[in-house]
Amino acid sequence: MYLYGLYFFKGYMHMKILVIGSGGREHAIVWKLKQSRLVSKIFVTPGNPGIGLMASCVNIKAENINGLADFAQKNKIDLTVVGPEFPLTRGIVDEFTRRKLRIFGPNKVAAEIEGSKAFAKEFMRKYHIPTAPFQIFTEPHEAVSFVRTAGMPIVIKADGLAAGKGAIIVRNQDEAAGTIEKMMVKKVFGEAGTKIIVETFLEGQEVSMMCFTDGQSLKMMLPSQDHKQIGEGDTGPNTGGMGAYCPVPFIDETTQTIIKEHILEPTIAGLKKEGRNYKGVLYAGLMLTESGPKVMEFNCRFGDPETQVVLPLLNSDLADIFVAIVDSNLEVIDDLEWNLGAAACVILASRGYPQKAETGKRIFGLRNYSDRQCFLFHAGTRREGKNWLTAGGRVVGISGVDKDLRSALNRAYEVIDNIKFDGMVFRSDIGFKANMQWKKSRI
Repeated sequence: MYLYGLYFFKGYMHMKILVIGSGGREHAIVWKLKQSRLVSKIFVTPGNPGIGLMASCVNIKAENINGLADFAQKNKIDLTVVGPEFPLTRGIVDEFTRRKLRIFGPNKVAAEIEGSKAFAKEFMRKYHIPTAPFQIFTEPHEAVSFVRTAGMPIVIKADGLAAGKGAIIVRNQDEAAGTIEKMMVKKVFGEAGTKIIVETFLEGQEVSMMCFTDGQSLKMMLPSQDHKQIGEGDTGPNTGGMGAYCPVPFIDETTQTIIKEHILEPTIAGLKKEGRNYKGVLYAGLMLTESGPKVMEFNCRFGDPETQVVLPLLNSDLADIFVAIVDSNLEVIDDLEWNLGAAACVILASRGYPQKAETGKRIFGLRNYSDRQCFLFHAGTRREGKNWLTAGGRVVGISGVDKDLRSALNRAYEVIDNIKFDGMVFRSDIGFKANMQWKKSRI
């Protein structure tokens, strides 16, 4: 259901929107908002040169909450959309709300569902939301003593934000003790590792399930699957995500109903009961185990790179959805409309990522491939004259859309054949878990 008429009378036509963030997720959000008849102007802070091809980039960092609020006030922004987790967990929604500025995302206490893994695990235990058994530690020696007698493998997680890299699977006691020392003593994740969670390793397929919610009702997005590790076959260290595809063929309607009724709805209701009314996107990172889906983590925003495959399949107007949520009126939106095909995203990264990524490399073949079946979403790029250069670990996401997953992947990899930069790293096995006996051979 499109609500242009309703929102016209409420004064939401020709909206000026501010999107906060600088990655591929934000590029995908801007790309989708540009298709809305409700939107007339989009600003992005700080953005990147790729996003700048379709929106006005303003050099204000995402953590500068007061500066962002000042900009929104001065420029009479109708709606602000927050991409990354950091400003949400630091209270940007609270500050904007205090100033009577309209903003999409959860407030600080609701965003703690991502900001603290310890809080999230305790919350899940309290509200009987299925997750792995766990222990929480604030003292390194106590954690080491525990893992010396624990069955392996286990997962050790930093409590705070670690850019998607703070969960480490360890397979023996010495590796576990070394991981604890790195997190809690050497502070490889900074203060995020002051407290850690040690939990049972879950076997199964990992999937991402995002939903829109206004704190009362919810609308589920299509399930997607991320590829966290840097290497083929899910090997090597964790990254922010090396690719994704959507939808996930092994999640049927029955499984989606279980996820909705036993995970998403109880989570939103539990947060509301705790005085943490949640509005925005709730992301559940799930493991499909033999005993059913279990939560590995919650995120308080769109996933990245999942957004780069979910939004290209969304036919509903994204601005409609955002406004309905901010108005606590999501129930007026009918079921979301989706493209019946598939989407796949492959991330091109810099050599050295996810540790110390090389930057400043000239990118060849980078042009606008957005032909409704393949899209480039910039993350770590910059311009120098007419040249494109690498400027981060994850450089660009190539998203293909087609009738099925194999065709979508082919579209993405065909574009990648035309893009080159020194030290370019990518996975050639995106989608390999989708029960597909297919892998594109690479030279």
